[in-house]
Amino acid sequence: MSERFKELPEKKQLSILRAAIEVFAKYEYKKASTDLIASKAGVSKGLLFYYFHNKKDLYLTVYEYVKRIITEGVADSRLLEITDFFELITYTTMKKIKILSENPYIVEFSVRSFYSDREEISGDLKMKSKKDIEQNYNQYFNKINLYKFKENINPSEIFKMVIWLIDGYIHERQMNNEPLCLDTISKLLINWTEMFKQIAYKEEYL
Repeated sequence: MSERFKELPEKKQLSILRAAIEVFAKYEYKKASTDLIASKAGVSKGLLFYYFHNKKDLYLTVYEYVKRIITEGVADSRLLEITDFFELITYTTMKKIKILSENPYIVEFSVRSFYSDREEISGDLKMKSKKDIEQNYNQYFNKINLYKFKENINPSEIFKMVIWLIDGYIHERQMNNEPLCLDTISKLLINWTEMFKQIAYKEEYL
């Protein structure tokens, strides 16, 4: 985020960020119009690029803003108290789904940003996404009860597989141009976590 943008009043910052989320959610990166973003935000295009170095800088700023919204919405005191691996996955994902359901443009922006394989910003986003997943696991899963797991099970691998399942479902819906149903994702998550629990936990903890 540029220093010039950070100097703006919070209300003006939010106006620009929300306009950018909407446009980037509706259009692929290359087709997303900075003219339209500026118009929706109530600023000139010249002023928009006074605050940001270029379109890529704006996009990555929006990405960090969306990540912050989700992180702040998920992180609470209860999160730090949960020590069961699968309870923690379910709790955090359900909270994330609630945030996304209340912010529909964030859903579409997140999907487009994650699956932007041929876009100018693809490389940056892939690196950021991988780093974010690793940080989240290290931060929130460092207090889980490892003794519940079978000796040959690696919890971090289970965590990755759950993410792959959710991402795979979203990608399939996107490829088929089908709407994303957050209720369906939450139900699938419950089934998947129970399935992995049967595989990963010792019998006495099932």
